[in-house]
Amino acid sequence: MTVFLVLMLVNPSVKAAVMQGLMKVGLFQPGVPEEVAPESKMAPDMAFADGEGNTFTLSSLKGKVVFLNFWATWCPPCRAEMPSINSLYKQYKADKNVVFLTVDTDGNYKKAKRFIEKQQYELPVYVADSRIPEELLGKSIPTTIILNKKGQIVYRQEGAADYGNDRFIDYFGKYIRK
Repeated sequence: MTVFLVLMLVNPSVKAAVMQGLMKVGLFQPGVPEEVAPESKMAPDMAFADGEGNTFTLSSLKGKVVFLNFWATWCPPCRAEMPSINSLYKQYKADKNVVFLTVDTDGNYKKAKRFIEKQQYELPVYVADSRIPEELLGKSIPTTIILNKKGQIVYRQEGAADYGNDRFIDYFGKYIRK
């Protein structure tokens, strides 16, 4: 038991695996409102870059539902929620009205891309190409934001969550159909 506890403290993969197990039994569920959020505050603009040097802004994505996740490779809660984000991504990746932005907060695209590939996730990887506004990322990761097609923040979750559960998928789908 002592060895396990030590591993939990020093090995992010062990801690992430334990958190994933807890997600499977119903813990770490995202807080999902009963109804679609009413009109809300516009998301501040920021820029992103991919591994090819292509850049774009959040404002250029208006007309699409945006799933924006800030994470880091060293973060156990980030690692724990990645399988559920990947599952959600695979469900919606062909939908032209949806964009997934998984943003490495360390700004190390190559390291983040290697991690995603090693885990066999299909998620696209980005880094911030401008300052990250506090309205999008406060002081903790992971942080997940959903923007509606107007570019308004309609959902925000700080901390790990299971985005593969039916309740969240229904909630997310409402913005796509709206």
